[in-house]
Order: sequence, then structure tokens, then C-alpha cells
Amino acid sequence: MSAEAIGPSKAARARRGHRIDVLRLRRLGRAAVFGPAAPRHRLPDAIEHIAQVHRRHHPGADLDALRRAYLLAESAHRGQLRKSGEPYITHPLAVTLILAELGAETTTLTASLLHDTVEDTEVTLDQVRAGFGAEVELLVDGVTKLEKVEYGAAAEPETFRKMLVATGTDVRVMSIKLADRLHNMRTLGVMRPEKQARIARVTDEVLIPLAERLGVQALKTELEDLVFAILQPAEHARALELLRAHQAGPEPLEKVADRVRLILREAGIAAEVLIRPRHVLSLHRALLKRGGLGPGGFGRLLILVAEDADCYGVLGELHTCFTPVVSEFKDFIAAPKFNLYRSLHTAFADRDGLVAEALVRTHAMHRVAEAGVIALGDPHRATAPENPQTAEPAAGGEPGRPGWLSRLLDWQRQEPDPDTFWTALRAELAEDREITVFAEADDEGPLQLPAGATCVDAAYARHGRLAHTCIGARVNGRLATLRTVLRDGDTVRLLLDPDPGPSAGPAPEWLEYATTPAARIPIRRRLEEQAHPAERAAAPAPVAAAPHTPAPARTEPAAEPVALVGEAPGAPVRLARCCTPVPPDRVCGFLVRGGAVTVHRESCPVAGRMTAAGRHALEVGWRSPSIGCRVTLYAESLGRPHLLADLTEALAAQGAAVLQAEVEPPRQQRVRHTYTLRLPDASGLPALMRAMRSVPGVYDVSRAARPRG
Repeated sequence: MSAEAIGPSKAARARRGHRIDVLRLRRLGRAAVFGPAAPRHRLPDAIEHIAQVHRRHHPGADLDALRRAYLLAESAHRGQLRKSGEPYITHPLAVTLILAELGAETTTLTASLLHDTVEDTEVTLDQVRAGFGAEVELLVDGVTKLEKVEYGAAAEPETFRKMLVATGTDVRVMSIKLADRLHNMRTLGVMRPEKQARIARVTDEVLIPLAERLGVQALKTELEDLVFAILQPAEHARALELLRAHQAGPEPLEKVADRVRLILREAGIAAEVLIRPRHVLSLHRALLKRGGLGPGGFGRLLILVAEDADCYGVLGELHTCFTPVVSEFKDFIAAPKFNLYRSLHTAFADRDGLVAEALVRTHAMHRVAEAGVIALGDPHRATAPENPQTAEPAAGGEPGRPGWLSRLLDWQRQEPDPDTFWTALRAELAEDREITVFAEADDEGPLQLPAGATCVDAAYARHGRLAHTCIGARVNGRLATLRTVLRDGDTVRLLLDPDPGPSAGPAPEWLEYATTPAARIPIRRRLEEQAHPAERAAAPAPVAAAPHTPAPARTEPAAEPVALVGEAPGAPVRLARCCTPVPPDRVCGFLVRGGAVTVHRESCPVAGRMTAAGRHALEVGWRSPSIGCRVTLYAESLGRPHLLADLTEALAAQGAAVLQAEVEPPRQQRVRHTYTLRLPDASGLPALMRAMRSVPGVYDVSRAARPRG
């Protein structure tokens, strides 16, 4: 975009006085590049090829907006050059042609012609709106970069934030950005190597995952190869050499393709059988995965049919007439990918032992597989698309607002810091698979989560900040810890504290369980709020809590239970959750961020590591031995019926309130129970532990003395 434009800036043009009249030279240069000027109302020669490509996908499209957009862009960019020395107008023309080839509708093409005018020229958004309407204005504004002069180092992450927010309204914004980046990557060779590497890394970490999520495989694969060539030139050269050597000889898959065509013709299935060669990065990945490729490994068969039912008919013929490789079969028609991709994948061996991979899909599926959301057209249109034959139902979600995009937009609003947002965005996009989990309640819809998500992630995806009060979960009807990793198709019920206290909040260990920014950002912010001295000075010190019990006791005394002796007078105090100290434990304290003091048992391994690391331990003591407290206990037992009920009865008899109970799966008939309890008087803890040990089958009860998880 503007980084490649060489020409007068807005400020320079404002300060410029008289200048030599070079209008005639400009006209000659324009004619040399684009041909003679077109008469009024006739398409300029420069966009005639774009118009021809566009008409193939949308025969009835009105091209007047394209004509006017080109005339405005050419006039606005006149005199600007790219770093390659070409007239700058060649860039928006190339971007528009990329989108036209993918089947983008007229509004997208109009905005792509104008996508750099507001950023690099005197054209304003008001002018774009007046001339082309609100939709085009939104698209142009969405891809317009923020000024480095105003935003400094935050310009790039904030530009992407702005672009993603606009994409949440209209996914065509990201389509234009991807095509823009593809053309810039094609012409990146004129830049310095270090700048090439920086742009390639951002493309690899952000834009390629976005292209994958939007299903625009045609752009994604070319971007991958261009990035691969810059970031791993030696590996790229080796893979490219292998590919060229293979292409120099006869294609082994041709005989297989002919055999497949004959079989399908005899079966009465109308199909188009093509050989789809691997691109360079795909070949490199296949070599790494398999250690080598057979003769048929340099490409795949692409079989295109008319109807969904024909896909399964083709599959049956392939598996009947050849030897199928069962482990390679995948059905993305019955279970589409989250990026709209639908296809059957299989592999088979012919009579000579040649293994061939095959992709089976309809022509409509193929258009969506290549162009993704671009093939679906305007997400806001309620009527039929310009060419109904190119339309594909939105499998797996509304194309205007995919589930992953909704998650991203939700958490980015909670993270104002651009650096943290940038880091979290790349981490979110690094996970390229999704799962769907369902709720037990009929009135709650399914949740789309990244693969590897836990119950903590599900809680924040479902309930937002209310998830601070989550105390447990049931997965597929069984109690589960909040760190449980969810699988596709799981049924989840999230258990919230019905009466949370004013300072309810998550345990620090939740940060270890959370994998999504939508969970990590609110957890981190809540923990920082709880640790802030100004907020804690007027509140009682928190009592240690188990990772899954965020609500602190509401029966604690107003005074802090721990007194500092001689050092840091008046500092706010919190009891460490890793070892849950209670009177009369011997304790020590450590200053932490924000000026607070965290109190640990002297025997706590965490305290030992802090001391070994050179951290100064403060002398602390208990104000009173008879205060209420929370404590986490581990009960080791032999498995038997009714053990949980007997333990719970013993706890109730000692006046302990059970805030959280977890039972780990039995191992060699041994079961570990974890209880988070609230005691009215810490001095009753020894008697409580003795009562638990007296329950038949329980052979040990111990205090929590290490971080859990």
C-alpha cells in the first residue's frame, strides 16, 4: 500500500508553490501504459480485462461504478510511482484483478480500485461516500492504515485492530486486504532484505491464518509460497528444484486419472477429473511428514461433480475399483470445516501400487474452497446474488460473522494495550482448528472454540466476566475440573457460584488453564484489580482459594489476619493460594508487584524457590489464632462405594463448608479427593483433618503445599 508509493505527500503538496507544467508528459506516459483515453461512459482500456473477468462470474453486473472508481483512482494517484518504478495505479488495478478472478462482486472491486486513495492522496472518505455510497466507504476506510506520525510503534497493531473491527461488519474488508498483501508480496523484491523479512513474518503470523479462516485458499497458498521463499530460502529452493524435476518428466497420475474417468463414465457419473499439483510449501511439508514422496505424491486428483450425492457415488466407485487407504479418508461435506470448506478426501492404490490422493467435491464447493467468503458475495444482501449459479450455502455459519471472528472481536475490546493485543492476536491465529461444544440447557446455543480449549475458555466464551464466579463444570454428564481439555462434540454445563461476594474472582492458576485471549485477558485484568493496593486497602485480605473457587469468604473479620513485623507497615496482604496458610502455621511474606505482600507457609516450595532466588523474606505473624479461613485439603483413599458421601458428612460434622470438591479418576484403586473448605475457626483444622482420616478407606489427608495443575 502506501509504503510502496513514491510521490508527493499531502503536506508536501500543500506547501508546494509553482511547478513546471508536465501535464503533456503525463498524458503521454499514461497513454503509453494504458492506451488512449476512453470516451465518456465507455470503459477505459486499463480496466477492460478486469471487466471481462468480472462478467464471467457476474454477467449482469453494472460496470459504471468501476469506470468511475478507476477514473478517480487514476487521477488521484497520478504522478505517484511504486518503488519498482511503475505508475502507482498499477497496484490497485492488480489488486482488483486478483479479486475479479476469485469472483468478487462489483462493490468489492469498486472499493479495491479506491483502497489507497484516502491513505495516499487528497481524496477523502466523504468524497468516496458521496460518489459511491456507504458500503464502498466502509470498505475503503477498513483497509486504510493509521498514520505512524500519530500512532508511532502502535500504528501497525492498531491498524489491524481497526481492520478486524471493520471485518466484523463486512468480511469484504479482509478480502481486499488479502489481495492487497498478495500483490505487495509478489513485488517485494525491490525492498531491503530486512524489510522483506518483517513483512513476510507479519504475513505468515496474521494474514495467512486469516486467509485460512476466511476460506480463501487461492490467496493463502500463493502467500505461503512467497513467505516460504523469503523466510526459508534454502528449503524453498530445494522443494522448488524437486518440483521442477518432477514436472520435466511425464506425470504418473495421468494414467490413474484416465482410469478414474473411464470408471466414472461407465458408472454414469458426470465428472471432471483434473490433476492438481502441489504448491511449493505443500511439497516441503509432505517431505517433512513422510520423509519422501512416491511418484504420485507430487499432486492430487481433483474430481468435480454436479451434486452432493455424486460425491459419495464417486467415493464408492473409487473404493470399489481401487484399494483404499482408510486412514486418509475424511468427510468434510457431512462435517464442514469452520472456514466453509467442504470436500471428500481419500487416497487409494492402483493395481501397480501407485498411491494417489483424491479430492471429491461439487463445482460449487470448489468455488468456495478456492475463494471462500469472496465467492459468497455481499454478506448483507437479502436477495439472490448476481449469478445464482455461483452461490453456495453457508455451511457451518453466517459468512458475514464467523464464530472465530466473533470471539476475536469480543476479546479485542477488552485489551486496549496495542502490544498485548498484537501478541494475543498472533497466538489466537496460530491455532488453525476449531471444535464445537454443546450446552446441556436447550436455550443455550453451541460454542465454537479453538482446538485445545478448556472449561475455563468455555466459561468466558459463554458468560464473559460472569465466568469469574465459575466453580466447576460437568462434561458429558460427569464432574470435571476447569482445566479439562474439551473435545469436539462434548456437552458442557458450567457451574457458577449463585451468591458470589463483591470481590469474587478467578484463581491465578486459571491463567495456566486458559488458552484463548477471550479468557486470559479478563482473568489477568481481574487478578490485577484484586492486587491493586488502592482497592485492597479498604477491603479485607483475600483468603487462599482453590483454583476453581473464585469467591472468597464473606464471614472474614474486617481486620487483616496477618500482621507485618517491622517491615512494610500498612502494606496490603494476601494469603498465597499455592499453600493456603492458616493459623498457627509459621509463615513468611514477600513483596510483589503493586506493593502488596504475599504470605506463604515457610514450608511452601514456592517460598523456598523465591528465597533461593535471592528474594528477601519479610517477617510476618498472625493477629489472632481464631479467625475464619479457607483451606485446600487432599484426601488420599482407596476407592469404594459411598466414599464421597461419607467424607462430605464428616466435613459437615466439623462445621466446614465445602466450596469445591474434585475427585480424580481412580488409579490402581486409589482415589484422590481435593476439597476447598471454609472454616469458621482456623484452630479447628487439626481436628477436621483427623475426622477425615477416620473415614474408612482414607489413608492420608494433607494440606495443599504446591501450585495445583
